[in-house]
Amino acid sequence: MGISKIKDEARKLIEKLPEDSTWDDLMREIYVRQAIESGLADSQAGRTADAEQVRADFGLKK
Repeated sequence: MGISKIKDEARKLIEKLPEDSTWDDLMREIYVRQAIESGLADSQAGRTADAEQVRADFGLKK
């Protein structure tokens, strides 16, 4: 994503926040947005794991 696009998206996030928002609220919104975009990019690139395999890797039952 280009710098100007990121700045535009950041502005949109800020505009959606309530007037009494804190820095923590803003950071949380940015983090969630980044995590979602990162996950989508991983999925599109085929960097995913089957839930069954993850459970097996961590010794979790179904």
